[in-house]
Amino acid sequence: MNATTVAVDLAKSVFELAVADERWKVLERARLTRRQFERWFENRVVRLVVMEACATPHHWARTLRARGIEVLLVPAQYVRAYVKRDKTDEADALALLEAARASDITPVGVKSVEQQGLQALHRLRSGWMGTRTRRINTLRGFCRVFGMEVSVGAARGLA
Repeated sequence: MNATTVAVDLAKSVFELAVADERWKVLERARLTRRQFERWFENRVVRLVVMEACATPHHWARTLRARGIEVLLVPAQYVRAYVKRDKTDEADALALLEAARASDITPVGVKSVEQQGLQALHRLRSGWMGTRTRRINTLRGFCRVFGMEVSVGAARGLA
């Protein structure tokens, strides 16, 4: 089969695909595991793959681009408007096809491994700082219960 566009709704372990021809008519639907998804593109001619922009599509976009396939990452808030019925993986894949047809949607750029690594470090640091702040504030609250006043600030709270 020579499909031109494939919409992929990514999940943790199972991916839902909607395959469309050059007239955007859905020819095939498939539900694949990660391994099956990796092999699925080997025997097919695909011009465009459309995915919802979140964390994992960047990895798959880099993998598919290495095979010479164009990848379009659509922001999630735009895809939601095209879901025609209850939110299921199949409905999301079909909505991705519709969103890809819209010319007014600006796609998300594919991040490099370095960009994603740096973003992960920033998120990790932010999470650690949030945890530290919560614990210091909890400690300050317990101190107040026993009549001790602890001023604001991490150094004073820990001392």
